[in-house]
Amino acid sequence: MADEGAPRADGVARPLARTWAAPVRRAMTKMLSPVEAPARREHTPPSVRSSIVDCALYIDGERQPGTWHYAEALAAARREKQRHAFVWLGLHEPGAAEMADIAETYGLHELAVEDAVKAEQRPKLEQFGEVSSLVLRTARYVGEGELTETSEVVETGQVMLLIGPAFVITVRHGDACRLTPVRADLESKHDLLAQGPWSVAYAVTDRVVDLYVEVADQVEVDLDLLEAEVFGRHSHGRIQRIYQMKRELVEFKRAVMPLQRPLITLTAQVNRDVPKEIRRYFRDVQDHLTRTVEQINSYDDLLNSVLQARLAQVTVDQNNDMRKIAAWAAIAAVWTAIAGIYGMNFTHMPELTWTYGYPVVLALMLSISLGLYRFFRKNGWL
Repeated sequence: MADEGAPRADGVARPLARTWAAPVRRAMTKMLSPVEAPARREHTPPSVRSSIVDCALYIDGERQPGTWHYAEALAAARREKQRHAFVWLGLHEPGAAEMADIAETYGLHELAVEDAVKAEQRPKLEQFGEVSSLVLRTARYVGEGELTETSEVVETGQVMLLIGPAFVITVRHGDACRLTPVRADLESKHDLLAQGPWSVAYAVTDRVVDLYVEVADQVEVDLDLLEAEVFGRHSHGRIQRIYQMKRELVEFKRAVMPLQRPLITLTAQVNRDVPKEIRRYFRDVQDHLTRTVEQINSYDDLLNSVLQARLAQVTVDQNNDMRKIAAWAAIAAVWTAIAGIYGMNFTHMPELTWTYGYPVVLALMLSISLGLYRFFRKNGWL
């Protein structure tokens, strides 16, 4: 194998960096078990679905025509580095084998490759040599109809960006945030796109945060309905619905909150990796994120208050039920007491020989019961 940087036949130096080739191969070996690896080689179909959604070469903010292979596009971008050329490679849920080949071509660190394949990362910003790794958690509102104990309100996913000097790789997991509209919108802004790979990082981050704002607004509507249901005159709101809404809010919170620290790093004056103009755009994204974080915190407090209020209502309802039971028990006790006296069968009881004794006793019990009923009704027990 030729050494790195060795000239090709046309006299141009080889552009492909092999810095992380060996570590990436080891990472892929670890991710594929010894039993699975040979089985995949034996049963691999002739045409395997590629995770590449789009691969484009941009020079001075203009997309170059044609269909590009990611290796050829990177070589061309490095040849045209004086003209602000870079490659934008878009991936959707890549497999380990395909990601290993891309990592070897673009010189990606094994830890960054592992994060790209496994969509279980929290928002973060890391540096691997000249390559920056930015992980974003995506979210979208999926609530439809009435909120139930099991309904899903917020769907989350992940977008990872690997930003190098002449390339940016976006790795998307899930459908919470599609990047095709982002690419189309950014390609219409040539001045911004000419800023290089970090312009793509800004556009994607801005789209993710805009979705945060949309989700927060939709969640606010659900919370208003839930609050009205709990505090309604004839409240029948179940605590399970409030708890489910709180769980969905926690999932949304885990996607939004950790992104604050990476954005602070990207907007810092000491950050020389991000162009000065792009840092201004990132500050605007940070403002939108701060607003969403404040909304989420207020929603969390509101849900806690609604939950406590509903628990208090349940306690009050139970007390009301106990008072009703006690009132009816008191009314029944009158009948039980009088019937118990006459049921003792004493020989000398003056009322036993009285002609009108039976109707008078019944009238007396009924009168006392009606009096007690009016008393309890007046005091709100019945």
